[in-house]
Order: sequence, then structure tokens, then C-alpha cells
Amino acid sequence: MAGTLGGGGGRRQPITGINVTPMVDVVLVLLVIMMVSANYIVARSLKVELPKAASGAEGVPSVAAVIVAKDGTYYYNQEKVDETALSAKLKEAFDQNPDVNLVVSADKAALHGQVVHVVDLAKLQGVAKFAINVEDVK
Repeated sequence: MAGTLGGGGGRRQPITGINVTPMVDVVLVLLVIMMVSANYIVARSLKVELPKAASGAEGVPSVAAVIVAKDGTYYYNQEKVDETALSAKLKEAFDQNPDVNLVVSADKAALHGQVVHVVDLAKLQGVAKFAINVEDVK
């Protein structure tokens, strides 16, 4: 009689169904993680060689690259120049193509004022589009 009162001593019913909700939750989380990481991996590693066409229009505007070294020297397209020559080269680049883009690369030890000065020189010569080159941290 003691075995029938508490319910703990009786026979258990067999499991007739499996609760799949936790499994579905885990699978959905893994699916989302895989989708996000796959998109990132494909975007970073896909290299494409574009075909060349003789009749294609000019698609990429010209680029003027200026490097500011940590000692304050300027390089225009890998050629060492002083401030006057840099200004003249920027004017020449703008005269050849008014849509020229200036890309300024500076050593991290270079002074901020030197980078601003290069951008100011470019604006005085008519160059309106510029970018500051940075290294991608992975």
C-alpha cells in the first residue's frame, strides 16, 4: 500500500515522443553563424581577373599618391619631392585630369599637421577628391 500513495514507486511510462525544440534552436544558431562567416570569408578571399576591352571607357580616374614619411619628407608617386615640387605635381595632375583622386599615406609617427598640409596643398591646386590610406588590421 505504501507504493501506491507516493507515485514514486510505480512504473514509469515509456517515452513516446522526443522534444526537438532544443535541437532546432541549436541548428538555427549554427546556421546563422555559418551564413555570416561564409559571407565574410567569400568577400575577403574572392579574387577576380577582369577581362580587357579595347573599346572600354575610362572607368578608373587617375590617382595621385602622396606619402608623408615620419621625418616629414614627401613622396609623390614614389618620387621624393619638396613642398614646392609637390604643389606643382598636384597642379599638373589636376590639369591633366580634373577628376584626379589624391591618396595620402602617412607613417603613423608623422605629424597630423603634415597630412593636413598635404590635403590643403591639394585643395589649393583644385584637387577636391582625396582619401587617407590606412592599413587593414586583421
